Amino acid sequence: MSREIVAGVDGSPESLAAADWAAREALHRGLPLRLVHAWRWEPLDLPLLQDPTEQQQAARGVLREAERAVAERHPELPLSAEVLGDTPVAALLDTTKHAELLVIGSRGHGAVAGFLLGSYGQQIIADAEVPVVAVRSRDGEAAEPPAGQILVGQHGTPEDSAAALGFAFGAAAARGAGVQAVRAWSLPPLFAYSPGSLRLADEAGGLVPYEEKALREALAPWRERYPDVPVTEHVELGSAGQVLLSRSGAAQLLVVGRRARRGALGARIGSVAHAALHLAPCPVAVVPQEVDAQD
Repeated sequence: MSREIVAGVDGSPESLAAADWAAREALHRGLPLRLVHAWRWEPLDLPLLQDPTEQQQAARGVLREAERAVAERHPELPLSAEVLGDTPVAALLDTTKHAELLVIGSRGHGAVAGFLLGSYGQQIIADAEVPVVAVRSRDGEAAEPPAGQILVGQHGTPEDSAAALGFAFGAAAARGAGVQAVRAWSLPPLFAYSPGSLRLADEAGGLVPYEEKALREALAPWRERYPDVPVTEHVELGSAGQVLLSRSGAAQLLVVGRRARRGALGARIGSVAHAALHLAPCPVAVVPQEVDAQD
């Protein structure tokens, strides 16, 4: 079955920005765009007049407005729109079965919002089987600079960040952009390094060269797969979230991986993804990796 890009809309500036960004991304990738609005009649236990037909028409109106805006800006884009009769979380997760990626709106400097509020956005990002992109709003348009690199965080072994790196290189190739790969590291506690780890660091010439070597090794297969994508490397002492945010101002997209940890309080997306979604000024792509169960 053919793949598509899906954007959720609710009429807010954030969701309209998400639709605008998703349209441009669909053109970059040569894919169709599907706009969706989740609505299900659930009468409230209140002494108010509640008309399901009127509410359904309002939902369709929201979708028509978004569809019209996208079609006017991108008339050449294959476009469809649909009202989904389910809750936002269930409806949008269901769309990812045939999606290349899912795009949602974000207010920034707060919880993921737009057509989703609070834990809904986090749940979708944590449970989606495809990358989810959160887009900032600037007067109803995506707050994305016209140029800039794709910024991606790399950590651990090459396998640990393969999904995020693959997404970043694919996005850069589609856009004709470069990739800036960032690896943050911190000084280990006094007894944290094993003799084997210390030996590897010594062989590399010290901790900084060791981290630089680890980044080069993680990037090697993607450089080979995408030889036309320019790559810059950056290794810095500090927390991954802080280092990535400090370099996100000039990026057109920030890509981070996430491991969803499910516990008694529900799904969590990890501290780096959490920081990026709340504070990065550019769109943020959260790419699923392996899932860790609660200990």
